[in-house]
Amino acid sequence: MLVIPLAVGAACCLGAGFVLQQRAAQRAPLADFLSLRLLLDLMRVPQWLAGIALMVVGMALSALALAHGEISLVEPLTATNLLFALALSRRLTGQRLGRHGWSGAVLLALGVTAFIVAGEPSGGGPHAGPLRHWTVFGTVAGLAVVLTALGRRARPSLEAALLALAAGLLYGLQDALTRTSAELAVDHGATSLALHWQPYAVAGLGVIGLVLVQSAFETAPLRSSLPALTAAQPLAGIACGVGFLGDQVRLTPPALAWQAAGLAAIVAGVVLLGRHPALPSASAEERRVLAAR
Repeated sequence: MLVIPLAVGAACCLGAGFVLQQRAAQRAPLADFLSLRLLLDLMRVPQWLAGIALMVVGMALSALALAHGEISLVEPLTATNLLFALALSRRLTGQRLGRHGWSGAVLLALGVTAFIVAGEPSGGGPHAGPLRHWTVFGTVAGLAVVLTALGRRARPSLEAALLALAAGLLYGLQDALTRTSAELAVDHGATSLALHWQPYAVAGLGVIGLVLVQSAFETAPLRSSLPALTAAQPLAGIACGVGFLGDQVRLTPPALAWQAAGLAAIVAGVVLLGRHPALPSASAEERRVLAAR
């Protein structure tokens, strides 16, 4: 039962952190796009640092949840971070939730509930062999690379969505490796982590994902990027959990149908919430033009 409050607490911190990060990133120099210089510039902005602090707390809570529960259970719960992002944005903008927002919130909540109840995620299954492990790993990572390449050639709003999708996939992969690292620490001791590649991959994926997310936040409104990020991460995490971490879900036809419906409802709810007026609607470039007038 500890897993659920940890995952929801992580979602709360992540959602609030994303809002603060985007409000700071939209004022960053466009020349820093997809560059580590973007992070160096943003480190001088107190609001961004507050957002990063919240994100770090959220990731720590998520790691604790992953250490005690299955990734197929944790990921759908952390997808509710958009609810908390919307709550903070609503407070900052004064927008009412309205029918549009309530519909998205209900869809997201029902989708998470349907997937967890129908799938009954559980651990304890055998981990996949090297071939299956690297096939799933390579597919997720390769798709993120393709999305990033396509994003650099797209218009700003689509570019932000593609970069956020790529970041979400990498964050889902990072969650899977965090779970693996926790298992290694339990089985062989924390000091043994220095001898395995997974912790280093977790750190590397975190930095790459952060650059992609901040670039997406800088390029276009939050509603263009956050829904894509929020939808991609749990899908990638569940794929990795079932694909090579030994997570198990019910495979009867009715259960699979409800799980698919639940995942579809999660994505639909995320998209509806992401289009809510409470989330910022002006891009960085548009805001700079208005400010110069």
